[in-house]
Amino acid sequence: MKPILDVACGSKMFWFDKNNPNVEFCDNRVVPYHEYYPKRYIEINPDTVCDFTALPFPDKSFKLVVFDPPHLTRAGPASWTRLKYGCLDKNWPQMIHDGFAECMRVLDDYGVLIFKWSEVQIPLRKVLEAIGPEHEPLFGHRSGKNMNTHWLCFMKLP
Repeated sequence: MKPILDVACGSKMFWFDKNNPNVEFCDNRVVPYHEYYPKRYIEINPDTVCDFTALPFPDKSFKLVVFDPPHLTRAGPASWTRLKYGCLDKNWPQMIHDGFAECMRVLDDYGVLIFKWSEVQIPLRKVLEAIGPEHEPLFGHRSGKNMNTHWLCFMKLP
C-alpha cells in the first residue's frame, strides 16, 4: 500500500510529480486528456475512482492524506471551471464533514492531513464549522494572489 493518499486529486495541479509512485491518487471522475480552453489542457486520471465521502481503503492505511475538495457551489454544468475544479452540491457542509471524517479514518495514528481550501465562494470559517469542533488545525498558511487559498495541517492523535 502506498503511504500517501490524495482523495480529490483532479488534474493533480499542485503536485510536482503527477505520477509520484508513493501517492494513491483518487477522484470521482475520469476526464481524458484534451484541450478545454484554447491552449489549455486537462486530464483527470486517478489511480482509484471513488467518492471522498466513502473511501475504499481500510482504517489507518496512510501516513499522509491530502484533501483538496471542490470549493465551488456555483459553476455552469458544462463550464471549464466545473471541469477543472469540480463542484459541490447544496449539501456541501455534510459532504465536507463526511469527507474529512473519511480522511481521518484512513489516516494512521500521528499521521498528517493537509487540507486546502479556496474562499472563492465559501468562507473558511464555514468549512471549519462543517468539519466539526473535534478537528482543529495545528497551523496554516494563506496564499494566492488575493490570499484566499488556505493550506491547513491537521494531525490524527490516538
